[in-house]
Amino acid sequence: MTDPVSTIRNLGPATEKMFARAGITSAEQLRDLGADEAYIRVLASGTAPHFIGYYALVMGLQGRPWNDCQGQEKTDLRVKFDRLKAQVTQTEKGHLGIEAALDKIGVVKRSR
Repeated sequence: MTDPVSTIRNLGPATEKMFARAGITSAEQLRDLGADEAYIRVLASGTAPHFIGYYALVMGLQGRPWNDCQGQEKTDLRVKFDRLKAQVTQTEKGHLGIEAALDKIGVVKRSR
């Protein structure tokens, strides 16, 4: 039997449903993916980005309370969060993944 996502500190039933919509259905799967990949999947599934939700996830995976995130650590996580949002936005525009790799090496013509 696998542990539900809500067994991770800071994550409750609503967060569990959010991850389920992204195909993440267990705490083990979430831990294996890590905060960044899991959050990318959540955003790609249509959930609106929310910084507090992201850093609560990061803190929870470290076994820390969500409000433990402060100072430079919080600033650094904000930069990461903004990059994740931009990455998903680019994916939606079709310029990430295999298309981006092919574009980078000049195999695919950019559609701009």
